[in-house]
Amino acid sequence: MIAVALILLLVLIGISIPVAAALGVLGLVLDPLYSALPLTRAMGEMAWSSSNEFLLVAIPLFILLGEILLRSGFAQRMYDAMALWLSWLPGGLMHANIGASTLFSATSGSSVATAATVGTVALPQIRRRGYHEPLFLGSIAAGGTLGILIPPSINLVIYGVLTNTSVPKLYLAGIIPGVLMALLFMAVIVGACLLRPGWGGQRISASWGQRIRSLVHLLPPLGIFLLVVGSIYAGLATPTEAAALGVAGALLLAALSGRLSLAMLREASENTMRATAMIMLIVIAAAFLNFIMSAIGLTTALTDAITGLGLSPMWMLLALVLFYIVLGCFMETLSMMITTVPIVAPVMMALGFDPVWLGIVIIVLVETALITPPVGLNLFVVQSLRPEGSMQAVIYGALPFVLALFAMVALLALFPQMALWLPTLFG
Repeated sequence: MIAVALILLLVLIGISIPVAAALGVLGLVLDPLYSALPLTRAMGEMAWSSSNEFLLVAIPLFILLGEILLRSGFAQRMYDAMALWLSWLPGGLMHANIGASTLFSATSGSSVATAATVGTVALPQIRRRGYHEPLFLGSIAAGGTLGILIPPSINLVIYGVLTNTSVPKLYLAGIIPGVLMALLFMAVIVGACLLRPGWGGQRISASWGQRIRSLVHLLPPLGIFLLVVGSIYAGLATPTEAAALGVAGALLLAALSGRLSLAMLREASENTMRATAMIMLIVIAAAFLNFIMSAIGLTTALTDAITGLGLSPMWMLLALVLFYIVLGCFMETLSMMITTVPIVAPVMMALGFDPVWLGIVIIVLVETALITPPVGLNLFVVQSLRPEGSMQAVIYGALPFVLALFAMVALLALFPQMALWLPTLFG
């Protein structure tokens, strides 16, 4: 049964059926094979029960927040400011790619939006300043992965809903690993450019006066981050209400910058609706599939098979890492989370792993899937922004950053307090 389900899923995805449709079709195929449930009623009930969670309202709000900031011109000014502060390092503007991704992640919550935003403003610099193209492209793809780790993260909201874990605690837990992840990415760039100095491109020289004056362009994303996250931990708002506050703050910034218009709001709203529809369709389809899997006993069989291995907690963690690395090569990250977390999380928690810490580890592993071929979503996003060139260059440039993500998982395993210190301190 397990083998049949896995083979069917890989075949459906392999023939380019959209992920949500593949998950739904798999549920429709498995039920008559192994059960006889009233599917019409089940589909309706699962569609309703999986989408009426109040916390899920935060998803379109966070997407709209990022869309407004993108169309208000803050991304370009933020990138230019990061370039003045970080381009003295070996690797030059590649550090600005990581720094700008880190800041934009603190307002966006989406890896795809982060990679697309930073990539749009950064790509013209490759040939203009003589950078090694694959590594430069890889830095954009890797920087984009921070969008689902640094709060406010849409994927952390999904994990919180799936496991009934506190989203505010997950947001706190993601801050230190997120910043450290950005530093590890920058360390990869420094190491590569020290070994190959010609990869670092032309440096940008700037005076301290220019750098200090540029700080004003870093204030909007930091202000939005403090508004969203600060309102949660001050006890003034729930995550959903904080997302609404973030949207209000973004609208105010857009108005003050003179970029607020009906045309801009229409474009931002349309993109928000498209992204939200895609996410919610995956959520509903995955919830339906999980219901079918539970009804036919597949979830229990998988859980029994895993626990029956008799592995120690650390060996089970290693098995989890390998599982997500392999699965990430074939599945889109959100659908991978929604289909696997309800099965994996109870097993890992029964072995004594903290649910908040586990959430951060799973998010880091999901980040890896974003930049590993053949289905690494950020790889396709960066490639789509290029006027010409092969996909191999993007894949080649992203590989060193995959090692940094593996190092992050190892650090979290060795030092769990990296993720748990802030939730413990403020919990």
